[in-house]
Amino acid sequence: MRNLIKEFQVFIARGNVIDLAVGIIIGGAFGTIVQSLVNDIIMPPIGLLLNDVNFNDLFITLSGDDYASLQAAKDAGAATLNYGLFITNLINFLIIAFVVFLIVKQVNMIKSRFENQEETPDPTTKKCPYCLSEIAIKATRCPSCTSHLDEEKSQVAA
Repeated sequence: MRNLIKEFQVFIARGNVIDLAVGIIIGGAFGTIVQSLVNDIIMPPIGLLLNDVNFNDLFITLSGDDYASLQAAKDAGAATLNYGLFITNLINFLIIAFVVFLIVKQVNMIKSRFENQEETPDPTTKKCPYCLSEIAIKATRCPSCTSHLDEEKSQVAA
């Protein structure tokens, strides 16, 4: 039992589990904001453009009976297809998906900038100017052709 508790503590203490928990909490809060944006800001003008349609009241009763609102149909116990609520939830999803896309795109762009800024390591080898074999960067004589490489530096400088 103690091992199980220790394993659980190690699991919980991992950074990715805590990051996931924070992401879920922020995602829930963000979902509430998006839902309010859709229900309170986006859907009323769309409903107005469509002759004062309230998307929350768009439904079909499966029994064929007529009800004044979705709430009245639910109160009567009627089976309904709530396509207005589905449209609202679909718009919620599209907004959240678009925002997540933008966030991932920005994170990838920032990540690629940091990866491109990493310094390339100093070279450890060079080519012999005489035989073109690969030699140590600090070599003063080529092990392949035995040329003196210090002379090359003085000739290049002159």
